[in-house]
Amino acid sequence: MEHTLFVIAKLFTTALALVIAYQAYRGYQRHSTRLLLYVAVGFALVGLGGLLEGVLFEALQVSIFQAGFVAALVTAVGMLSILYALCAPNP
Repeated sequence: MEHTLFVIAKLFTTALALVIAYQAYRGYQRHSTRLLLYVAVGFALVGLGGLLEGVLFEALQVSIFQAGFVAALVTAVGMLSILYALCAPNP
């Protein structure tokens, strides 16, 4: 039961991150603000990082350490993208 709740929580947070990424992408399309594209990519990577960990561990039988490491790298790249969008000068 705990495993099922964990998977549901991971899927929910991934879906939330992808909804935010989609909204940021829509904002990018509407306003042609390149920084919103970085926000969209960042949230997509943050959301997919957690999902990737589960897929690597459950489906591909990668060790939990390796799966977590790859997920952490993907999530970190996503956070760097969001950080860049927040700190970059407005063109």
